[in-house]
Amino acid sequence: MTTTTSSPASPQPVLQAIETGERVFGLPLEHGPLAPATARHAAQPVLESWGLDEEQVYDVLLVISELVTNAVVHALPPVVLHLHATADTTGSVQVHVSDGGPQPTTTTGASWAADRPEDEHGRGGSIVTMFADCTGIETDCDTDGLIDHWATLDAA
Repeated sequence: MTTTTSSPASPQPVLQAIETGERVFGLPLEHGPLAPATARHAAQPVLESWGLDEEQVYDVLLVISELVTNAVVHALPPVVLHLHATADTTGSVQVHVSDGGPQPTTTTGASWAADRPEDEHGRGGSIVTMFADCTGIETDCDTDGLIDHWATLDAA
């Protein structure tokens, strides 16, 4: 008798075009050091297909990387990336990264991040603010209880 085990399937992205012309992309991410790269690699072709130019794609990918890194280093799982492109004349892309909220103080956080030089920490929020038109944090207590960190970038 042969027994086989299968590893759980990798989370699959959700790409959706809403009838109004708005575009939505969602991707659950592993809570680990590969999450920022996974998010960037999945989002780049989506952003390009939405008509963003090279500089706009770069800016959005940088914001994605910073928000996902912060979620993995400072928060509990799950980590989920959501992108939303508006179809109106504002021409904006909203980046949302949801996480499970702050890690307890007894948790040391991601050891892979703690091994980085001290001068490589603490700039993520400033980078996001520099590239985004507006940013914010919301708690979605009435549905899934996740914390949503978001940024809106110009894509016109």
